[in-house]
Amino acid sequence: MDIGAIDHLECYVADVDDSAHFLRDAFGFQVCGRGGPDTGLTGCRSVLLRQHGISLLLTTALDEHHPAAAYVERHGDGVAVIAVTTPDAHAAFTEAVERGAAAVEPPTELKGDGTRVTTASVIGFGDVVQRFVERTDPTGPFAPGLLVEEHPGAAAPGLLRTIDHLAVCVPAGELDRTVRDYQSIFGFSQTFEERIIVGSQAMDSKVVQSESGKVTLTIIEPDTTREPGQIDAFVRAHDGAGVQHIAFLTEDIAQAVRDCTKRGVRFLSTPSRYYDALPERIGALGVPLDELRELSILADRDHWGLLLQLFTESRHPRGTLFYELIDRRGGRTFGSNNIKALYEAVDRQRAADPEPAT
Repeated sequence: MDIGAIDHLECYVADVDDSAHFLRDAFGFQVCGRGGPDTGLTGCRSVLLRQHGISLLLTTALDEHHPAAAYVERHGDGVAVIAVTTPDAHAAFTEAVERGAAAVEPPTELKGDGTRVTTASVIGFGDVVQRFVERTDPTGPFAPGLLVEEHPGAAAPGLLRTIDHLAVCVPAGELDRTVRDYQSIFGFSQTFEERIIVGSQAMDSKVVQSESGKVTLTIIEPDTTREPGQIDAFVRAHDGAGVQHIAFLTEDIAQAVRDCTKRGVRFLSTPSRYYDALPERIGALGVPLDELRELSILADRDHWGLLLQLFTESRHPRGTLFYELIDRRGGRTFGSNNIKALYEAVDRQRAADPEPAT
């Protein structure tokens, strides 16, 4: 199956304007398009946001028949559609269904302004849909006839470049099946796996990636023989499998963190003692240790190089979806040595905040 990159993510949300304003004000996304019944959409309102190679489509249901209504009722706001580029959406859809995927939407064509966009969808995992997108002109309109856009295809400026990966939490016992589905149906390869133990908690994780290397999912399940932890909490609050966080790639994480902090983003803090041991743990950093400590940026090293990352607090009422900023300076993995620090930081947030609503 010929899958290129992530074309866009579609998030189903309760309040499309509030969500769009947050992503614009907090992370510097630009509103590039809007749609609703007056533009050709049925039963919903949508807002398109962009920044460099990132496109986020936010959708709110206007009636109970739109799939966003049931999704938000069950899960709250979240990533409902992972849309990937392909040169032939018809072929990708047919192949996926023949390989066992559940069909959601057969191939549908949108035409306008001399371009054609073909989409088709199947189930990926849980209630999350995998959408195939074929564009005759990648710089043309996002959804001709459905959204009204300003500057179609233009790359809005900012410090966030692309979607590095998506972290997916699944209920216990579903990790291997989800990985097999992405291998057998979508042609992904497993590139990494690990078991992580943090105190009395444990989880298992596997990474799957498209052949192009541009679509990456880290899939995580809890170990229910151990004490319940954050993965258990996500699955319970989200009511099933879902995207736990979206990782945005940046080429200057320090500036991105400073910029987002000024915009009101709240990042997870990191214990100061983490930085005391950092040089001994990973060697020469190539970045000022005091700057990392000041900004709570986590650092890790693998065989290929350095990785810098930082996670936001969740503003979701259920304490589920959050974001990551990641700066790859050669590093290809996902900061597994930082997971304990992340867990400690999240646990501090949970201890300080009221119990999330479920």
